[in-house]
Amino acid sequence: MSAILVVDDDPNLSKALRITLKAQGHDVRTAADGRSGLLVASQEPLSLLILDLGLPDIDGTTVIRELRGWSRVPILVLSARHSSDDKVDALDAGADDYITKPFGLEELLARVRALLRRGADPEQEPVITTEAFTVDLDKRRVLKAGQDVRLTPTEWNILELLVRNPEKLITQQQLLTEVWGAAYTREANYLRVYMAQLRRKLETDPGNPRHLLTETGIGYRFQP
Repeated sequence: MSAILVVDDDPNLSKALRITLKAQGHDVRTAADGRSGLLVASQEPLSLLILDLGLPDIDGTTVIRELRGWSRVPILVLSARHSSDDKVDALDAGADDYITKPFGLEELLARVRALLRRGADPEQEPVITTEAFTVDLDKRRVLKAGQDVRLTPTEWNILELLVRNPEKLITQQQLLTEVWGAAYTREANYLRVYMAQLRRKLETDPGNPRHLLTETGIGYRFQP
């Protein structure tokens, strides 16, 4: 049974999430503000935190930053804020995924399942296999249809970061900082060029990618 904490000041939404998640077999706790949520998280082992950004006492992004000082529990952000900046701030603070209100329960449950899978098995297997290609992280080797795919060092670094975080949304800033350095966080055109190259080399249909996905204006996601 997974222990899930929902931190949201909307009592109706908290109740609906508690009922829905309990029906899926989860142990669910709720908190109505950020400080209460941090207190619960510090006292009980959690499998997942579902967090609203617009809390009455402290901003949800502050909760994420404080929590990340001592916990790696997966965090799914819920928010009525639709701007890319808010999403990027939350993800850069340490959130694992983001869903915008209003949302469908099936989409929410799918995100929950993905985060719980990753949390249950944090050590990524050295070989990642998709229907189109295989990545051997240990040997730094990529195969497509049984043939080696030659990647540049930059292409490899981007691909490695994505496949080590399956289904997680990686922001443009994170990728640019990790691959090129902190001075390049505004060079989103670099990413567009290299992602296009990776898709041409790896995807079955580069124009309609199945595994290397774009979240417009925010970042990229690897879908196994």
